[in-house]
Amino acid sequence: QVQLVESGGGLVQPGGSLRLSCATSGTNFMFYAMGWYRQAPGKQRELVADITRGGSTTYADSVKGRFTISRDNAKNTLYLQMNSLKPEDTAVYYCNGALSTNYVYWGQGTQVTVSS
Repeated sequence: QVQLVESGGGLVQPGGSLRLSCATSGTNFMFYAMGWYRQAPGKQRELVADITRGGSTTYADSVKGRFTISRDNAKNTLYLQMNSLKPEDTAVYYCNGALSTNYVYWGQGTQVTVSS
């Protein structure tokens, strides 16, 4: 059974940093394209950043230069380093893994709150 478990969320002041982790199990992580999504109250879920099997990355314009996505295939773990956090970054952050269009998995989400 494929499982994705996020951790690292919490409450942080504007300008602060957090590092999210997504631990995967039950599958060959290295074959998956991975991504981080977020959903704020009353808004649709949106892509924050993704990373291919080969390590190529893309970012939403709103987080470019502040967030960094990375993966450690030896640890079966996906990361999101978030710096210079803003109140508008407040959301539930979800980890996503896709082997193909028919095999897509989601974590349960971790809350990130940016507030003074």
